[in-house]
Amino acid sequence: MLELDHIAIAADTLEAGRTYVEQALGVTLQPGGQHAHFGTHNLLLGLEEGLYLEVITVDPAAPAPGYPRWFDLDRFTGRPRPHIWICRTDDMAGFTADHPEAGQPVSLARGDLRWQMAVPADGILPRDNRFPAVIEWQCDTHPATRLAPSGCRLTELEVHHPEARALQAHLLGQITDARVRFMPGPSALRVALDTPQGRRWLE
Repeated sequence: MLELDHIAIAADTLEAGRTYVEQALGVTLQPGGQHAHFGTHNLLLGLEEGLYLEVITVDPAAPAPGYPRWFDLDRFTGRPRPHIWICRTDDMAGFTADHPEAGQPVSLARGDLRWQMAVPADGILPRDNRFPAVIEWQCDTHPATRLAPSGCRLTELEVHHPEARALQAHLLGQITDARVRFMPGPSALRVALDTPQGRRWLE
């Protein structure tokens, strides 16, 4: 079983990502940190119900890792936008055995946070990155509990792809979250959130 964990907004720079999210939602992002293994860094936004949103980009101050970065960030171009949806599991070994296309577990750490992320060898998730990235937290507290409340709540996550129905069938029984909707069409993610300023979309 998978549970929705967080949404990744990709951008060319952290400041571009910050401007996009803060203007769209009318809230302020919080500092994140660096991911030394993949040469990336992020900003964070706590959401209600134990979820969070991150803006993630290549860290220009970090050395290139010498292998593909996660979340297909090596190929990312264009405006900031929702790029990857991340689900958590409590059985990474079992999930990746059943779904080898999700990638192999990579052990990661930042401060006292410990987790594994399934990452394909080329950094590209199946179906144009519309297949979810899968994480298993291996620490006592989830990072969302450390973030200040933003007053924002995820209400819908639309996963658009020409093969959306096949993707939905492939994940049948794994994801039961009613907020996740698989919709045929050009590959994209659309995220609806209730905010202190009303309903807002990231797309």
